[in-house]
Amino acid sequence: MKNAIILHGQSATPDQLWYPWITNTLRTKQWDVWTPQLPGADTPDLKIQLPFILQHGVFTDETVIVGHSSGAAIILSVLESIHVRIKRAIFIAGFMTPLKSDQQPILKEAYDAEKITSHCEDLIFINSDNDPWGCDDTQGRKLFDTFGGTLIIRHGEGHMGSNAMHQPYKEFPLLLKLIE
Repeated sequence: MKNAIILHGQSATPDQLWYPWITNTLRTKQWDVWTPQLPGADTPDLKIQLPFILQHGVFTDETVIVGHSSGAAIILSVLESIHVRIKRAIFIAGFMTPLKSDQQPILKEAYDAEKITSHCEDLIFINSDNDPWGCDDTQGRKLFDTFGGTLIIRHGEGHMGSNAMHQPYKEFPLLLKLIE
């Protein structure tokens, strides 16, 4: 059965932004969807969130994992840790280097690109050229240059969902097309 894992970003919940829309839309198409409340969402930490995702997530050759912001950043560690090749990973406003000098406990200092790409059939990075948090097209380019896949640069789309920046982003039709 097709399954999707949707990981929210920092200080978010699964009932905000476009997360409920994509969850409900996929479920109507008979997908099994897991959209968890990640522990420690206000201060995402790899040591807390990675074991949670690995323990509760289902990973098969039909899995699509989607992450937004810090939820996208943790996908790299998930892909390093699983022992199956999933269908697709979609990183929305993702990043792989610290956005500030005192961040990011959700990131590792280095990633095993060979392991990551061998555990995922298709990597897609979606970043905007005006992300107010710094998860912009420069970060998208770093991800693409390191791991390959597909890079989509959106123009003027900000963080593609942020309550703090008043970007409600209640639906995300492009994401639905990329998942299916």
